[in-house]
Order: sequence, then structure tokens, then C-alpha cells
Amino acid sequence: MKVDDREPVVKIPATVVILTKNESRHVARAVSSGAAFAEILVIDSASTDETVLLAEKSGATVIQFEWDKGYPKKKEWALAHCTHDWVVYLDADEYLTPELVDEIRSTVEDRTASAFEVPLRYYWCGVELKFGHRVSKRIGMRRSAAYWPRPDDLHVQNMWEVEGHYQPQVKAGSVRKLSAVLGHQDEDGLYDYFARHNRYSDWEAHMIAAKDKASLESRSPLGRLAVNAPAKPLLFFAYSYLIRQGFRDGRAGFDYGLALAFYYWQIGVKRREIARLVGV
Repeated sequence: MKVDDREPVVKIPATVVILTKNESRHVARAVSSGAAFAEILVIDSASTDETVLLAEKSGATVIQFEWDKGYPKKKEWALAHCTHDWVVYLDADEYLTPELVDEIRSTVEDRTASAFEVPLRYYWCGVELKFGHRVSKRIGMRRSAAYWPRPDDLHVQNMWEVEGHYQPQVKAGSVRKLSAVLGHQDEDGLYDYFARHNRYSDWEAHMIAAKDKASLESRSPLGRLAVNAPAKPLLFFAYSYLIRQGFRDGRAGFDYGLALAFYYWQIGVKRREIARLVGV
């Protein structure tokens, strides 16, 4: 009998945290993509579909989270349940590509790194967007060297349990920018997309109106610069669709650029509503 003399693949000493609430369409793919990691935790919020069953069947440990309307919120709360110092966050509709897994492995071995950012491979209505606005996301952090900020946002109308559009911040060490992509493919449809962005635009409008330091400082330099840009929806659409050649993605590129421009319009009009209501 031939003996397989290959060395066993050592699991990456990090915890993958996947956030879920009724994500039966996505969760198995997300969990399976993290098979190379030593620990996979699904942090669930009382799903009523088959999310928990599918997550456990795929190899994850499921932990239930019930928000008490305060801090910590869901991502920060999950840190206390992680076995490893390195934590990799995934939304349920995201997945790790093999190339990204390899790059994360080398990053975890680098003792000077405290966090890492990755570019997204984004799909809109089933079409992969190869042009237009590109997004990077800080999905990896070392618990001993990074932290989640706590913006003053608990009073915001329609506030929810997951952190807003801000990223973990580093106390020491470097933030690595990885080149391999993170897959992002939402199968839930446009109703959920627009409902989610309606909540986020509430949050963004309140944070900008309040000039909240924690949320503003956690943005990218370009994001901080663009916060108060005049005619931002029009400027963004021109940037994404024309300058970044989103038109090369066909109708999907047009619709995606328009949807994001509409999102920035929502933020702007909600900011003006806040100013009118508080008299500033």
C-alpha cells in the first residue's frame, strides 16, 4: 500500500467570525471558505431559518448574540469568544478565495502586522463588477493590537446591533493591504439591499451631523475628504461610471453606480432633515 508522505496542512492560527441572521442562502459557502482556519465561529442573532443547522453542518461553532442596545455591538462582542489573537471577519454573503487564504496565512505569520485590508470582488444582480468604484475592507485584526471604536451612536433612530461603517483601529503595528480579493455575492435581492442601505444612511447622516470623531477618524483619507463634498451624489456617479469606467460593466455598472449615488443622496437629505429638526 502506498503511503501518503505529504506533510499535513497546518491550520491557520486565527478565528474566522461570520455574522448571521437568517442567512441560509449564504452561510454554508462562507463557512466552507474558512476551512483552512483553526476556528470558525458563526455569531447568530436568533435566526428563524436553517442558518444554524447549515452552519453547524458545514463545520462552524454557532454562538447566539442578543443585543442589549448598548456596547459592545456584535463584532466587538464576538472577540471575547475567539480562541486566537488573529480574527478574520466575514459577512455571511462574503467568502474567502483560495488566494486570499494563502495571503492571510503569511500575514498572520508577520509579527509586525496588526490588521489587514482586502479588495472586494463585488457582484451586482448576479454580474461581477470589474470596473467602477472599488471597495477595500479591513477584515482582519489582532485582538492584542487593535480595537473596535465606539462612536456615540446609540441614540440614532433605527439603530441596530452591528457596527456601522467604521473599521477596527490599531494601537500598534502596521495595517497590511492585501492584493487577493474577498468575494462578495449577495443572493437576497434588491429589497434587502435597499432596506440595509436605508438604515446605514440614517447612521451616516447622524454621525456626520454630530461630527462624531470616532466614526470619522476610522474612515479612509479619501472617505474623510469626501464627507462634505458638494453635489456628492453627482460627483460619485461621474467618478464611478465615467472616470473608473463603470460603463464597461454594462447595465449592471450603470445600476450599481446609480444605486450608490442614491445612497449618498439619502445621507445628504437626511442630514438636512436633522439640521431642520434641531434648528442648526
